[in-house]
Amino acid sequence: MESNIQNFKKKIEEIKNWLKKEFSSIRTRRATSAILDSMTVDSYGSRMHINQIANIINEDARTLRITPWDRSQLKNIENAISSSNLGISVSTDEKRIRVIFPDLTSETRASLLKVAKTKLEEARISVRTERDKVWGDIQEKEKNKEIGEDEKFLLKEKLQKIIDETNKELELTYEKKKNEIEN
Repeated sequence: MESNIQNFKKKIEEIKNWLKKEFSSIRTRRATSAILDSMTVDSYGSRMHINQIANIINEDARTLRITPWDRSQLKNIENAISSSNLGISVSTDEKRIRVIFPDLTSETRASLLKVAKTKLEEARISVRTERDKVWGDIQEKEKNKEIGEDEKFLLKEKLQKIIDETNKELELTYEKKKNEIEN
């Protein structure tokens, strides 16, 4: 039965990592290369992530500089960023691309907060789904007399403790992102 709890903990870690990755792709005031992580570009007949074909650095708090290793990829990268609808500006010269993060308007902030809240809720739903799977397995094992009633309730307590800790962590992650967006 402990293996179920261990598998559950692994799933929870995956969910927490997923939420952090999703939050990193939500734009804030500061320029961050993480916003480009999910973006792919047509490169030599295949789809590749921008960080696989170019160097990305923070030029200042609101600007990223992208320097492709092959200049022929400049236009493809520019097109991918421009068509992403992330609310960022693109400026290109013959060697590099500058990605500028403009100030957030109050409407943009509200929209980004709504997206972040939706991602948080998706993570919570995933946690509940995983909990239900494990709890169903525990109840099935008790019904089949593989575990006793005392062990069932002990496992339920362990499960609930993990859920409570996870929900606190998810909420803290959301609050951190909320502060980034608002400030």
